[in-house]
Formats: sequence, structure tokens, C-alpha cells
Amino acid sequence: MSASHAESEERTRAGGWLDRIERLGNALPDPTTLFLLGAVAVVLLSQVAVSLDWTVEKTISRELVDPITGVATRELVQQPVKALSLLSADGVYWMLNSMVENFVRFPPLGIVLVGMLGIGVAEKSGFIGSLLKATLMAVPRWLLTPTIFFVGVMSSMGLDAGYVVLPPLAAALFAAVGRSPLVGLAAVFAGVSAGFSANLFVTSLDPLLGALSTAGAQLIDPTVRVAANANLWFMQASTVLLTLVGWAVTAWWVEPRFAQLPASEGGPVPVTQEDLDRQRLSAVEKRALLLACGAAAATLLGVVSLTLIPGAPLFGLDGVFPRWVKVIVPVIFVAFLVPGLVYGVAVGVIRNDKDAAKMMSETMAGMGPYLVLAFFAGQFIAYFAHSGLGEMLALSGGQMLARAELSNSALMVGFIGLVMLANLLIGSMSAKYAFFAPVFVPMFMQVGISAELTQAAYRVGDSVSNVITPLNPYMVILLVFMQRYAPRAGIGSLVALMLPYMLVFAVAWTILLTAWIGLGLPLGETGPLTYAP
Repeated sequence: MSASHAESEERTRAGGWLDRIERLGNALPDPTTLFLLGAVAVVLLSQVAVSLDWTVEKTISRELVDPITGVATRELVQQPVKALSLLSADGVYWMLNSMVENFVRFPPLGIVLVGMLGIGVAEKSGFIGSLLKATLMAVPRWLLTPTIFFVGVMSSMGLDAGYVVLPPLAAALFAAVGRSPLVGLAAVFAGVSAGFSANLFVTSLDPLLGALSTAGAQLIDPTVRVAANANLWFMQASTVLLTLVGWAVTAWWVEPRFAQLPASEGGPVPVTQEDLDRQRLSAVEKRALLLACGAAAATLLGVVSLTLIPGAPLFGLDGVFPRWVKVIVPVIFVAFLVPGLVYGVAVGVIRNDKDAAKMMSETMAGMGPYLVLAFFAGQFIAYFAHSGLGEMLALSGGQMLARAELSNSALMVGFIGLVMLANLLIGSMSAKYAFFAPVFVPMFMQVGISAELTQAAYRVGDSVSNVITPLNPYMVILLVFMQRYAPRAGIGSLVALMLPYMLVFAVAWTILLTAWIGLGLPLGETGPLTYAP
């Protein structure tokens, strides 16, 4: 059998496997419908639980005061927990009366919208795209691969901008130095997609997930609040790890496969000077980028000053959290808005306040699907909490896990695997976690695992399998870029290209998390590993 025939069969098998997953995933309803069905299921199950008189025992601490001595002591007692029917007269009234409030109080709603106002201006003015281009064009050739990975991981600050801007740029840069453009595509896509959760800084993703973790944790403990920087230290270490691991996978595994191939199959291909010129910044863009970076630096300096100077608005604590942590979303808004405005004015795309307002309006218009999703997700989470099913499932699951006597590391490894599988069928990170958080966060809390640790494990599992899930909408874009250099490339070729990154990233990132747990290191400034039930 010839090598080309064997490769063709391998691609066919890979494509067939992925096609089956794609058909299964596409057969699922829209995430909005899933939340609606989930809410209906909670309503019906609440009635079933009441009809069966399902009761779960919860251990609580009760204070006792001796009437003679006045000395207070505490004892642990068992308290029964029962479900509330949402099909009863009171339950139906509550659903109708709280519908608007459930939507308005959906934890990530305001966080995402406020953050996106600033990010939208930075993206639509061209600031984020130019910043990414300038970073890649300035590095020496021998650092090209790790730089591409690092920039790809860091591009999550601009949400999806990295998916669109970086792949064609990385392909052109690799081709320009005599390397396979497909390797450049694979490397940058692995950084952007498989490393989506990691970053050196707090991004809009952190408060979004933190809000969902908080909602899940408060099903059993109303005092728990997961901060936006709860996973920051772990994600900073993850950024370094993924950059080095991605560099190694590319050099030792991916690139050798393409080095000897002809250009028509993804091997090294020459590019014209015109192709390279399109990737460079114009003089106007360079000047605008310098001004915008200066504005960003000044903004950052101002925020740091407000945090460090005694008596300043962000100095000190608000409860158990630093003040700057509790206002991180407005800080993200300002940090992106200021350089975005400066860049837009400098290149001429923002001529007056109407242009800036239009960019914000267009950003909010693009958030329409998220608003619809948030409405139904808000109902689902509220129903889960009000019916008592969330707390009861968490207590029952926690008791089962306690009897299993598994270590925290073993539980987190299993959870990572579950999330990786779920990512093949439900593409949206926030949609999946809105389902997972109300169940797994309180369940793991029952065996002493913090909400912050569950959130970190979720981020690992969700990120690494992004590069092979057919429900990632940017997989199609990457395939189009691939076919520019290898016209016969198909979905099987794409999976074969990205699978090494997924496998190695999953192992390496899971090892990092288990080592982190073993060393007892906090996940962030406000990210403990354990929770005392």
C-alpha cells in the first residue's frame, strides 16, 4: 500500500469518526432550548421529589447556650432537606413572579455586557488586531514558534479576535522563513483554542466563570463568593506551561510530518512579497499603535496607583476581598476602552462620539444570542435553587463521593475528562458551565473541594478539546485557511493536525493541576483549594 493511499485512508477514518461526532452534536437542540428543557425537567422533578417524599440529611452547626452559666457551645446536628414543588400553586406563582428577576440577576449577565462594551471598541477600532500583528512581526525567527503560542494564549484578552487575525498571519510568517504554513496554522490555533482559558492577566472570562461558580456554591453556602482572580496564579503558570509544551509538540511531532511534503500537501511554500506586505502595519497603524499602547500603559499605571496609594479609591479591602478585585469588570472596561478610542481616533475610524457609540452598539447587537441564552439559563439556575433540588443533589452526590474515599486529585482528573467529552457535544464554554456549576460545584464542596478548584479543573477540560470539537465555529475558518495551502485537506486532515496538541495539552495541564493540589498551592490570591463544609 502506498504512503499516499495509507494517508488517505487515515484521513477518511478520522473524518468519519469526527463526522459521527459532528452529526451527534448537531442533532442536539440549540443551547437555549437545552436550558428551556432543563428548566422544564427541574419543574417536573421537583413534583416527583415531593410526591416521593425525598429527604436528604444535612449536617449543620448549632449554637447552644447554657441557661445557668451562659456559656455557648456548638454541636453538629442533622437537618432534613426536602424539595419544593414548582407545580404547586405557590410554585407556579413564584415562577411567574420571579421571571424578570431571574433574568436580570443571572450572574454573568451584567459582567459580560459591561466588559464587552470596552473590548468591542478595542476590537472594532483595530487596536487588538494591530497589537497582535506587531507582536508576531517583531520576534526573531528561532523564537517564532513559542511566540506564536504565547500570543495565541494571550489573545483571549480580546475574546475571539485571535481566531480571525492570527491564523493567516502565522501561516504567512512560517512560509516566509521556509517552514510549512500548516504548522504555523496548527501552532497558533492550538494556542488560541486549546489554551483559551490560560492568560497572564484577568480577562472577561474570569468574572464570567466566577459568577457561575458563585451561583453554584451559594446553593449550599450563601457566604461563598468566587472572585475574578480566583484562578489567576494557576492560569499564569498554565500560560508558561502551554507555551513550552506547544513548542515541543510542534518541533518534535507536528513539524517533522510536513517538512518533506510538497507544497500542495501542506509542505513549505513560497509566498510573494505582496502577501507579506499585507501582514505588515502601515505607518499610520504603527503611529496609532504607539499612541494606544501609551494610553494603555497610562491607564494601567493609574489603576495600580489607585490600588497602592493609601486612601485611594481601590486601596484596601472590601470584606475579605481587595477592592480592586471587586471592581475588576469596570477596570477591564476602562483598560480596553481607552486604548481602543485612542487607536480609533489615530487611524481615523473614530471621528466623533457617534462613531465610538456605534462600535459599542454593534458590539451589543452581536450579544443578542447571548441575551436570549441568559434569559433561559437564568430561569434554569433559579428553578434549580428554589426547588431545593440543587442542594439535595449536591448533598447526595457529596455523600456518595465521601463514601468512595477518592482523593481530590482523582476527582478533578475525572471531572476534566467529563468536561472534555461534553465539549465535543456542547460548544459554548459558558453554556456548559451554566449546566455544570449548579451540580458539580456544590457536590464537590461537600467533600471539601473549593468552588475555585472545580472551576480551574473545568477550564482545563473545556480548553484542551476545543481544537478537535466540530462545534467550535472557528474550526471551519481554520479549514478554509488550510485549503489555501493544501487544497485537498479535509476535516480528517484538520483533526490529524490538531490531535497531538489536544492529547499532550490534556496530559500536561492535568499533571500541572494535580501537582498544584499536591503542593497545596492556592490557585490565586483569593483561590483556596479546599472548602470546609
